[in-house]
Amino acid sequence: FPVTISIERAIKRGAGLEAGGANYETIMYEGYGPGGVAIMIECLSDNRNRAASDVRVAVTRNGGNMADPGSVAYLFNRKGLIVVPKGNNVSEDSLMEATLEVGAQEINDLGETFEIISEAADLVAVRSALQSVNIEYDSADSSFVPSMKVPVTDANVAKKIFDLIDAIEDLDDVQNVYGNFDVSDEVVTQAASL
Repeated sequence: FPVTISIERAIKRGAGLEAGGANYETIMYEGYGPGGVAIMIECLSDNRNRAASDVRVAVTRNGGNMADPGSVAYLFNRKGLIVVPKGNNVSEDSLMEATLEVGAQEINDLGETFEIISEAADLVAVRSALQSVNIEYDSADSSFVPSMKVPVTDANVAKKIFDLIDAIEDLDDVQNVYGNFDVSDEVVTQAASL
């Protein structure tokens, strides 16, 4: 009987229906990874101290360094990012025709998908334009896009970066990790075999 009451109280508190309910906030952390790449870590947490400690440990144990707020953020811009799978008569021209007038700034061919970048405020308009011409997309999100990318040509450095990002993404509070590195498919394959 007492266990049922404490479970019900915990559910109410977590849902914010009782005083002391969980109060989640978005927290951004900045840092540098191997090879001098910049990383931004977006967390959603009800405990700022736990999130900061967890992120700091994951970053420092995996070859990275935490950075002061603002020291990395200027290298990224908040953008709308839509990923469209190739196929079904989807071409770069058809995407450009559908989205250019409503705010698409850039269309990139990523091999099996296209990436459409817009201002974050134009994301809904670009997504709606795709829907109106029956072009399906895999995802449409607001994202941090690097203004300048750092080329990584050493497979060992690439592996260290991937290991760092994996360690950060494994944390419960982490929602997204953004980096400004550019790794070729060849280097990715080499890093995977290490």
